[in-house]
Amino acid sequence: MATRRKAPRPLSIRESCPFMSAEEAWLWFWRCQLARDEGARFVADAGDTARPCDPDDVYRVAAGLRRQNVLGARQAMVLACYGRALAPPDARLEEERQAARWWEEGLTLLEEPLRRKGIVG
Repeated sequence: MATRRKAPRPLSIRESCPFMSAEEAWLWFWRCQLARDEGARFVADAGDTARPCDPDDVYRVAAGLRRQNVLGARQAMVLACYGRALAPPDARLEEERQAARWWEEGLTLLEEPLRRKGIVG
């Protein structure tokens, strides 16, 4: 009995444009997630800029780092809270100063895996 091989489908026939930073990729993931939460359906290659991944690919990198205990609970919590708000914490505000440190630490941890996957250029 022959087995069927699954090959990943190409995301776009257009030239894809990787994100400039992990922060840009993370906030893009959250914009997509919030749109989904409001009922939007994700359609690949529908945006103005072709991206080298699905939004879920960015999430999977973060979730994998969390499972491996590379990304700490505090960093993950700050990335989620401020990602949902679509704005990084403001280090100039006393009440957000620690969150800004955890935000930067979390994004630093995300940067290299996203770069290896070609998501960040």
